[in-house]
Amino acid sequence: MKSYSSLWVHLIWTTKDRVPLLHKNFRVSVFRYMKQRAQQKEMIVDMINGIEDHVHCLVRLRTTQSVARIVKQLKGSSSRWISSKNVLEMPFSWQVGYGAISVSPSEIDTVRQYIIHQESHHEKWNLDKEIDQFEEFNNI
Repeated sequence: MKSYSSLWVHLIWTTKDRVPLLHKNFRVSVFRYMKQRAQQKEMIVDMINGIEDHVHCLVRLRTTQSVARIVKQLKGSSSRWISSKNVLEMPFSWQVGYGAISVSPSEIDTVRQYIIHQESHHEKWNLDKEIDQFEEFNNI
């Protein structure tokens, strides 16, 4: 039997200490880099977006991939790339850890829209409120 899967995961992680370092013009480049790097590593990053202090990412796992490995590769390579650009006044790093929630195939478009509209979501509430709602909705 051939291996197959349909595993979608919504990932969230923050900058170290939630320092707002991902300014709009710069984060567009960061997210583009992350998506390109993911393709090079044969990862399926369907959607990526965020605001100054955190990232949301919708990924589809291949049968040979784990959530932990994907996050490690995305965070590690992007952290090195960001640091190499010398555009920040302080060293860059991501906060240790991440959030990962499985996504039902019927909810993929909803999650995409949620990720696309991060800026407008955060006009209404901050990251702490978003995480609280995220945890409540997903029974965490």
